[in-house]
Amino acid sequence: MPTFCLERTVPLPLDEAWRRLTLWPRHAGAVPLTRIRVLTPGPTRDGSRFVARSGVGPLTVDDVMEVTVWHPPTGDEPGLCRLEKRGRVVLGWAEIEVRPGPDGGSRVVWREELRVRFLPRAFDGVLQVASRAMFGRAADRLLERP
Repeated sequence: MPTFCLERTVPLPLDEAWRRLTLWPRHAGAVPLTRIRVLTPGPTRDGSRFVARSGVGPLTVDDVMEVTVWHPPTGDEPGLCRLEKRGRVVLGWAEIEVRPGPDGGSRVVWREELRVRFLPRAFDGVLQVASRAMFGRAADRLLERP
């Protein structure tokens, strides 16, 4: 399974960086051709579920995710969110960590292990490069927009 890690340092307080990354519907504006549907009533907590549907027309794939760890940052304590991918096609997990950064900012670490069912392992390298680029751009967009 391809695994990647992205790190960003941003001039945002911990709670604002966390908010921008974990308001799930915002991800639709950061990932092309994607819509987000939250399946459980808010606020987000352990057990919350949502689905990211990506694609056009009949060529769509659902990435069903469940929050298995939900520890928002408090004060100077880092925050951690772990998502397990529960879909039929997209599998793996993602972790979003927000910790204190320089000058009152935040350091964001986004780790993800991604597998697409039925995709041969020979494509793992391509999937890793494409995922890293797509999620890196999404993280940048989420962190730069209020």
